[in-house]
Amino acid sequence: MKLKTIYICTKCNSKAPKWNGQCLQCGAWNSLVEDVEDMDPKKQSLKLAKPVAPTVTISGMQVKKQRLITKISEFDRVLGGGFMTDSLVLLVGDPGIGKSTLTLQICEKMAEIGRKVLYISGEESVEQISDRARRLKAKNPINLLNLNDLEAILATLEAEKPGFVVIDSVQVMTSGDIASQAGSISQIRYVTEQLMQVAKGKNIPILLIGHVNKDGNLAGPQVLSHLVDTVLFLEGDNFHQFRLLRATKNRFGAVDEVGVFSMTENGLEEVLNPSALFLEGRAESPIGSVIVPVLEGTRTFLVEVQALTSYTHFGYPKRTASGIDLNRLNIILAVLERYAKIKLDSSDVFVNVVGGLKLSEPAADLAIAMAVASSKLQKPIPSDLVIMGEIGLSGEVRNISQTDKRIKEAKKLGFNKILSSEQAKSVAQALCELFG
Repeated sequence: MKLKTIYICTKCNSKAPKWNGQCLQCGAWNSLVEDVEDMDPKKQSLKLAKPVAPTVTISGMQVKKQRLITKISEFDRVLGGGFMTDSLVLLVGDPGIGKSTLTLQICEKMAEIGRKVLYISGEESVEQISDRARRLKAKNPINLLNLNDLEAILATLEAEKPGFVVIDSVQVMTSGDIASQAGSISQIRYVTEQLMQVAKGKNIPILLIGHVNKDGNLAGPQVLSHLVDTVLFLEGDNFHQFRLLRATKNRFGAVDEVGVFSMTENGLEEVLNPSALFLEGRAESPIGSVIVPVLEGTRTFLVEVQALTSYTHFGYPKRTASGIDLNRLNIILAVLERYAKIKLDSSDVFVNVVGGLKLSEPAADLAIAMAVASSKLQKPIPSDLVIMGEIGLSGEVRNISQTDKRIKEAKKLGFNKILSSEQAKSVAQALCELFG
């Protein structure tokens, strides 16, 4: 075996003979990591292979879709209706966010419908997983195994013939055929490729657990997300009970769906009416508090946005945003000062989205602006009012998509007053409509 040291970019997967601060292919900084490759000429030679089966035209194919429904409706919604029988799914999230808890609940449901479940963990012992299963009151049989050697895992899958497999986590699995340490690019790529062949060849749905880096993105090479069929992100805040499950890639369904869970002592419970919980405990006619209907996939959530302004004791006012982009907040504040004549140059501004949610769509712009204005002017906003609209740099309020759907959800929860681009064409006009 002839090994050669190379450097691989974690962003574009390109190779370089030596380390550089910047990738020469994609331009990413500090993305090159050291790895090794086998330079044996016998393994590098290409061999011609005969086709193993005759080709089939698309018109002549008979596609039979079969899904395994977990009966966890929020999870099935994000997957597109449940697990495909030959799918390779990657579940990613921050440490302590609830990945292992959700995985055990999925295993429980798979065992309940008669699937033989095999849970392989390379990080936790069998006793630790069993203790968590007892806390979750799991009743159906789940086969546990503590193992991180790929060849042993493949042999176990061949012998046990399970109907559902969990690999926790893919970053700690290693193969003796690859001369590098666990977690390296070559190891993760090779392990994922072998598991993908098992999933496709034996029609076994496999759930991989993945790590995230300090930026909250998927750890490891980008090719990992290309190999799997579905990438799921479990998001949330350890200080709040809500957890959001999103799909950033899904070959068998949409990627705009979101599942909402609540972390309890009995595990992750589905939240079937998220708007009611997000608005729980809201005061009557509060100052600096606005309700905005936002879209998450095909669903509409009513979310509370709070703002607080206070006189700054320093020369430079502070801007703090939780749940929204700070740059977007600065734009909204600039529009308020320029076109609504609200002076904020001597005020600290704090904006928070209640419940730990993160708002990214521009439909919340007008709600944020009115919340800041309410706090600055010390005037309350009616409790039965929802505000929505996108703000332009010229101070205009622009139309947003699916307004009827947002209004329908608001009226269902008792919000009968609407302030949007139909009632106000500019930020200044919105202030007049709201505060007179």
